[in-house]
Amino acid sequence: MQNKISALLGFSRKSGALKLGTEATCESVLRRRAKLVLLANDISPKSVKEIRFICDKNNIKAEILPMTIEEISAAIGRRAGILALEDEGFASAILKNI
Repeated sequence: MQNKISALLGFSRKSGALKLGTEATCESVLRRRAKLVLLANDISPKSVKEIRFICDKNNIKAEILPMTIEEISAAIGRRAGILALEDEGFASAILKNI
């Protein structure tokens, strides 16, 4: 399961459909481009609360991945714990594997 999610994250990063970090994710959500927001399972509760608030306000689904920041970083090639997927296909594929 985690290998599939890692592969999908890598593919979405290469295709340009993945935004990394809090600022880029919030911008994607506010511009209504984000289809799904993903959070590492080891980010701070304060960050989770802030991101979920923004997502709920804009009707965007936010999910906690069964992966740490380090595992996500290994999959996408950059350090990040908060991600926004801007492609419906990748978003639904990752939701099926969570």
